[in-house]
Amino acid sequence: MRALVQKETKGLFDQTETDAMGSLICTRNPTKKQRGAKPTRVLIAAHMDEIGFYVRHIDEYGFLWLNPAGGFDPRNLFSRRVLVVTDSGDFEGVLNPSGKPIHISSEADRAKVPGTEEFFVDLGRSAAEVRKFAQIGDYVVMHEPFIETPLKLVSKAIDNRMAVFTAIEAVRRVAKSRGGHACEIVVAFTTQEEVGLRGAQVAANACGADVGIGLDVNIACDTPGIPETQRVTKQGLGVAIMVQDSSMISDISLVRQACAVAKRHGIAHQRAVLPRGGQDAGAIQRAGRGARCVAFGPGTRYIHTVTEMVHKADLDATIDLLAAMLVEL
Repeated sequence: MRALVQKETKGLFDQTETDAMGSLICTRNPTKKQRGAKPTRVLIAAHMDEIGFYVRHIDEYGFLWLNPAGGFDPRNLFSRRVLVVTDSGDFEGVLNPSGKPIHISSEADRAKVPGTEEFFVDLGRSAAEVRKFAQIGDYVVMHEPFIETPLKLVSKAIDNRMAVFTAIEAVRRVAKSRGGHACEIVVAFTTQEEVGLRGAQVAANACGADVGIGLDVNIACDTPGIPETQRVTKQGLGVAIMVQDSSMISDISLVRQACAVAKRHGIAHQRAVLPRGGQDAGAIQRAGRGARCVAFGPGTRYIHTVTEMVHKADLDATIDLLAAMLVEL
């Protein structure tokens, strides 16, 4: 991911470095000056990591047993194709829970939802062959196709590769804007967000930002079986501007500014409060002397599955809002 971002952003930033956590820190200097004022330093965080597993045990039959890195609902893990990432290359396998198949199981057996510790990877190889390339600590990630429909994009890891794409496209647009930008733009393509905002914390402490913007998906529960009061966002209504989540409460002046910018530019938008879940701006807000922060992104269906779904119009609105904010800050 980091190599791809470096390739896509060549010439877009004035300085680029990789920090000790593996995050890619890209800085674009102001292109217009404000008389007698120090440029506002804006840190945008977009995490590159995805939820996955580490191999914790290889048994005598060559099955791989796993430890999760990130939040999984085990109900979404049955019969999945996975990629085991080793020092010798990537190997395809299948993920299933231990236990009886449907033909020999009882209703009681089938009613039980296994925990993540009960899932294993079958590589379809002999135990001796598996031991030649697999070892404790190898990554295991989902291995499912990207799908595009007329209105939507569907993929694993839209959380949060969507934000990586958004940040790049918005900064490209700002770079081409006629008036330029007065703020210093720092984009941190971060690591380890899914396990505690770790990469963003290190990047934010090093950056010392005045303003932080967390780019991440929000949840869209506008689907059957969920009460209207719990939908958080609705797809097609535009970028979701976060007021509160589990990791932070947004700076209200930035929330108001983002809404005002969106209205002024005709960008579809909605406010959102997320009862559970966080994103990288929560780390930026508390780093060093602190920073004023806000977060936004598109409402996304089926988060933390291989069928994460985002509306193209909401994705476009997120890019539009970020670009407009960077020009005005």
